[in-house]
Amino acid sequence: MNSFFSKLSQALMLPIALLPAAGIMLGIGGSFTNETMINAYQIEMLQSGTWLNSFLQIMTAAGGIVFANLPVMFALAIAVGFAKAEKGAAAIAALISFLVMNVAIAKTLVVGGLVKGGAVVLFGAAYNGLLTSTLGIDGTLSMGVFGGIIAGAFTAVLHNKYHDVTLPDYLGFFGGARFVPIVSAFSALFYGIALTFIWPFIGALFGWVGGALGDLTTSGYGYIASFIFGIIERSLIPIGLHHVFYLPLWQTDIGGTANIAGELVKGTQNIFFASLANGDFSQFTSTNFMTGKFPFMMFGLPAAAYAMYTLADDKNKRAAGGLLFSIALTAFLTGITEPIEFTFLFLAPALYYGIHVPLAGISFLLMDALNVKVGMTFSGGFIDFSLFGILPGVTGANNNWFYIPIVGVVYAFIYFFAFRWFILKFDVKTPGRKGSAVAVISKKDFHAAKASGGDTAMADAMIEALGGKENVVDVDACITRLRITVKDGSLVKDNDYWITQLGAKALVKVGGTGIQAIYGAQAAGYKTQINSRLGK
Repeated sequence: MNSFFSKLSQALMLPIALLPAAGIMLGIGGSFTNETMINAYQIEMLQSGTWLNSFLQIMTAAGGIVFANLPVMFALAIAVGFAKAEKGAAAIAALISFLVMNVAIAKTLVVGGLVKGGAVVLFGAAYNGLLTSTLGIDGTLSMGVFGGIIAGAFTAVLHNKYHDVTLPDYLGFFGGARFVPIVSAFSALFYGIALTFIWPFIGALFGWVGGALGDLTTSGYGYIASFIFGIIERSLIPIGLHHVFYLPLWQTDIGGTANIAGELVKGTQNIFFASLANGDFSQFTSTNFMTGKFPFMMFGLPAAAYAMYTLADDKNKRAAGGLLFSIALTAFLTGITEPIEFTFLFLAPALYYGIHVPLAGISFLLMDALNVKVGMTFSGGFIDFSLFGILPGVTGANNNWFYIPIVGVVYAFIYFFAFRWFILKFDVKTPGRKGSAVAVISKKDFHAAKASGGDTAMADAMIEALGGKENVVDVDACITRLRITVKDGSLVKDNDYWITQLGAKALVKVGGTGIQAIYGAQAAGYKTQINSRLGK
């Protein structure tokens, strides 16, 4: 089960990686076409009717189309991520499945007379807010990214079963990978019809959960939901399943609903970006499951890295500083925090779960209590903070963005002194400390030691540490981790070897065959190098 969810999390990273580009277009376009800002500052070049305003409106629409079509992107991503071969054919089959599924749903609702007064009526009960338009298909069920995941999952199963099927000679042209879109389309027809009678109940359940969160917010207790979210989200980081946890809240009505510009928008991230594009944040609640990341990602964890640097031995300070300052800058700018977190997670789990995780939960609580309304594309770094906090704030949005640096500075002091105290009290061997189990080895040092191997030395060493080519089944990467499937996990070198010899931040074994090597931003590059050496 762990291995499956790890693979799922890895597959979800493909569409999530598209969000920063779309978010930037929405952030810039939405902010600089805001009529309140234009009129307040009398910026003539941005007035309605100018070429710049027209271009920015196009940019806003271009960013919005990505968020509007995330379900189909998830269908493609799940199929590609789980396909064992012929991934391009799997993507085509997933697209066809998604289209057929939605057409089957829309037509079943019509011919079955299940739509009355804009609501879906099943067994005498009416379910409101379930109808939507997807890729030109009107009147289908609004399933959000779950619809894409369902279509992609069915496609992946069928693809792996039939991508190499052999048909009789007279049908040979339709064999192999060509057979997958055919069988996927017929399959989508039937599970599309079935979903027509199943999804309204699931949608109603999601709506109830979203309504309960909304009631907490309107009753003044929304910060409780935010606090619990922060605790769970950070607790799942070590096993890489946090994406699976937060995605439904960000993309479906479990995270709330809002009526923006006459359209019902579901999911806290979708609500935020719809608010940004519309220039009205009144519908974006502070129980948003996003804003709480900014204080500890931009300020807290970089301060923790500085605390580790101050405690490194004098002879190791330069090397430790090179490591710690680079990962601190990465966290501050992009919100990618795993490289910092894994420098102390395995050395001192109590430091991670006893100090860091509670502080993360409190950060979400504080941002909610202070009514801060700043969204993000995938993480809480300065880039997202500037585009979706400062920029909308100075152009007229009432989002209270200024509380983030205020709380962040306080968090920096708390993290710095809390980490120094814990490391000294329990003699934690953080990078550069005497007798440290975490050796500070740079990539340059590694390549120097493996000079004879040229540019392929790192990839070859990783393959060897994974038990050799024959033991490696699949290699992929998310934002910060190599996600690897092997035949026999016992053949994989241990955590200390990967840290001291291969420069990883940590190695996590998920189940018997799942391996996660945490490298930070270099993970995607290493994936390409390893697959090249494996001939994939």
